[in-house]
Parts: sequence; structure tokens; C-alpha cells
Amino acid sequence: MSDTTSSDASSRESAHYPEDVLEAFRSITTASLADAVEQHGRRGYLTGAVHQVAPGSGTLVGPAVTVREIPADESLPPEHALQAIDEAAAGSIVCIDAGGADVAVWGGLMTAGAVARKLAGCVLDGGVRDVTEITRDFPGFAVYARTAVPATTLGRMRTVSLNEPVVVGSVDIRPGDLIVADRDGVVRVPADLVDAVRRTAEEIEEREKEQTRLILDSGSLRAGLARYHRI
Repeated sequence: MSDTTSSDASSRESAHYPEDVLEAFRSITTASLADAVEQHGRRGYLTGAVHQVAPGSGTLVGPAVTVREIPADESLPPEHALQAIDEAAAGSIVCIDAGGADVAVWGGLMTAGAVARKLAGCVLDGGVRDVTEITRDFPGFAVYARTAVPATTLGRMRTVSLNEPVVVGSVDIRPGDLIVADRDGVVRVPADLVDAVRRTAEEIEEREKEQTRLILDSGSLRAGLARYHRI
């Protein structure tokens, strides 16, 4: 697993991203990041079906650890997901590609393990269960999923890969890509574009603040749009 480590020293720094970089992204909205990634010729935003189920503590930011699951009849535990939880660096975000399956690929016990490992959250192209337990007992842990559903994966799905490229919410995610999520949804920032996207997104946010001031001062939405060409 080239993008993860079990060292406790990782609690202050997630994978390859220093804390100051993570903190900068926590102050940027996913709307600005989605626009910024597109300005660099890629798609970053996940489909809106993958939405906030448990909010955690503010904007979710961290490097992706990826797991893939496929339909199967065997009643097997999700070994790759369990390995990801136990071995990923603190601050990581577990991203599970389950092809949109209407079963719970995450639950309360997995959340307990993730919290014990100081992981930041999970993003699931599938379902989650034990939502009441998660939000009550682990309020700092963020969950983004397609749905909440009580059905287990046992006898329905099996994990087939760990830290290989996956597709979550119609977006390619590679291990180590930066994941950012808030109430609007989830954005993947490709690892090779993190610095460039950060600068672009910060410029977008500054222009939007100026545009908002112009709209309020002029009393005209169209005046703000005419100058900045953004809505």
C-alpha cells in the first residue's frame, strides 16, 4: 500500500499533504473547487446522489484510500475495506466503489475502527447503515453515501481491490487524490493538480466576494454578473 502508513506520526499529516494545505482546502467551498478543477480540464465533482449523511466536523478534507466492491453470492467479510481502515494514515478518507449498490458498504463497527485509526470520513458509492449510532457516538466522523439502507453486503458484495483506481459518483478517484466534501457534495482534486486547483479556487472565492459586494452595493444582480461573468 504505497499511499498509506500505520505510523502514529501520521496523525499530524495525512499522506502527502501537510496540515497547512489541508487547512487551506477546509476554507474553500466545494462549489469553487468544482469550478477550479474544471478550469484545469478535469471533472472533480461527484454526482449529487453521493451526499452528506453524517456531517462530521465541518468540511471534510483528506487523501483518498480506495476500495472496490462487486456483486457476489459469497458470504464474505469486506476484507479490503477492513484492511484500509486498519492500515490507512490518520486523516485519510475511505472511498468505496460499490457501483451504486443499494446495500450498506459501511456501518457502525467500521466507523468505530475508523475513528480508532483517526480517519476523517468515508465516501461511498453505495449505502451506509447504523446512521443513528454513527451520528450519536462518532459525531466528528463524516459519511457521504448514496443512501442509508439496513441491508448487509454479506451474500451480496465482496471487496476485490485496495488502493487501485476506482469510480465513485461517476468520477475516477486514485489513491492519494484529495477529497473535499461539504453540504453541497463531494469533489475529487487530482493529486497532480492540488496546488494549481488551490490557487485557482482561492481566486474564484475572492472574485465571488467582490461580486457579492458589488451586487449588494449596486442593488443589481445583472451588474455583478456583467463585470465578473460568474453565477
